[in-house]
Amino acid sequence: MTEMAPHADGARFVQSDDVETMVFDWGTLHWLSEPRVTDAQRYSQGVVRLKPGKGHTRHNHPGVEETLYVVSGHGRQLVESANGHQEFREIGAGDMVHIPIGWFHETINLGADELVIIATYAPHGPEAFLRTLPDVKILPAKRG
Repeated sequence: MTEMAPHADGARFVQSDDVETMVFDWGTLHWLSEPRVTDAQRYSQGVVRLKPGKGHTRHNHPGVEETLYVVSGHGRQLVESANGHQEFREIGAGDMVHIPIGWFHETINLGADELVIIATYAPHGPEAFLRTLPDVKILPAKRG
């Protein structure tokens, strides 16, 4: 493993152990790129790990566009348009989901293993909001 080199305006190489872990009853989040870590100005990106049978219930991010890239596992994705049309799809490794600004969505792990997703927000912001939720536990970075 390489160490995260200090950089005046943010890290350039980041591993999961370099950042805090957000722990929820449904799984964990590691925000690998956000203003606090890389000084990213227009987006945030992190690794989401959903436990079997768990997921994010229907929600939206006003003013924020999102993409989800499935690294491994199997799940069900809801994307609900601004006019209320709902589309459910099964998702798996290699799939990408685009969630337009403010649209409601939900991700549920249908598999027996973790569902691992790379989530990107543009602009950044929802990752900071998640830190304020009453059900989140923040574990400090293992390295740093």
